[in-house]
Amino acid sequence: MFLERLELIDFRSYAAAALRLSPGVSVLIGPNAQGKTNLLEAVHYLAIGSSHRVAADTPLVRVGADAAVVRAVARTDRSGAPDGPQGRALTVELELRPGGRNRVRLNGQPQPRVRDAIGQIRSIMFAPEDLGLVRGDPADRRRFLDELLAQRRPAYLAARQEYERVLRQRNALLRQHRGSGRGGGQALLEQTLPTWTESLVSVGATLLAARIAVVHALAGPADAAYRDLVATSPQREAQGHLRLGYELSTGRRVEATAGCGVPEPAALATELREGLAVVAQAELERGVTLAGPHRDELALVLNGLPAKGYASHGETWSLALALRLASIDVLHDVGEEPVVLLDDVFAELDELRRRRLAERCEGFEQVLVTAAVDAAVPLAGPRYLVHEGTVEPAVGR
Repeated sequence: MFLERLELIDFRSYAAAALRLSPGVSVLIGPNAQGKTNLLEAVHYLAIGSSHRVAADTPLVRVGADAAVVRAVARTDRSGAPDGPQGRALTVELELRPGGRNRVRLNGQPQPRVRDAIGQIRSIMFAPEDLGLVRGDPADRRRFLDELLAQRRPAYLAARQEYERVLRQRNALLRQHRGSGRGGGQALLEQTLPTWTESLVSVGATLLAARIAVVHALAGPADAAYRDLVATSPQREAQGHLRLGYELSTGRRVEATAGCGVPEPAALATELREGLAVVAQAELERGVTLAGPHRDELALVLNGLPAKGYASHGETWSLALALRLASIDVLHDVGEEPVVLLDDVFAELDELRRRRLAERCEGFEQVLVTAAVDAAVPLAGPRYLVHEGTVEPAVGR
């Protein structure tokens, strides 16, 4: 897959912008705060249905505008040969309307839900914020898995949204009981809580099965990517080793193993149901659901030690980048290769990692790179100058 056109209207700093692209590497050059990241953010929003920088859509709409539009034309189903067929055209258009309902069109046809367009445009983004994948809270690593799965299996996003709805309702019931004490509140709880618990177990098991399966799929590519990024010699390569695991809120840990398939949801449902029974009294006392996918963790183990707290700064960069590189493989295994988005990454890497990443990028179908200084990007390809919400091809490049 590659993007051949990107259009923005009233998105972030852009009143209007149109960018023609081609396969291979394209580099967006400009000082900080000129709008480079906004272009990558727009592409990635089409892929995952949210911003990687903010939780709400309001900051994405240019000040003074009522709505923002992001439109992309992509080519899919290509042969991969330079002189081969250009593939099928795919147009995705998203209208962001803060305070209203966002709208989406596929090839000009309105879709009933925004999630119907998720995964049509595929992208993997690496940005300095990705250090949070290693150093951040478990929620950062859960989000990483969920965003990857939303592109890999479109039905996953619907299941996750349903889980969040059920979780909100169950938590509200527990809070209500905690605030009212026993008596009438106890009767209501006994009547309704089992229903919400069973709903949580049912959809939660679906999420667990998908997450565990994708962790298994990530294990081999992530370890290989990490070894490649840090290897300076065969001896050094043998020392670097990354292992992944999935830690359930029930207390069990699943060690990631390449080649393992999707676990049985029914068994996971039984495990989650039993886990909720164990914490039932604590939930009543605290007024919150204490077991489920919303409390799980992606374990990152580097050379036998937990990466969080033990990895050096360089190892943290390599590990986060390895997860993103592995994500490209995981998506490509089940469909189109994603567009690779690198937001001011090369300037943050040492010479070895910069060279290793550049070698990887040369093999991807399309890579969009931002940089403040052209010399920081060791890749050939057309350059575009970004300045105060405008983007133009660099003269002579």
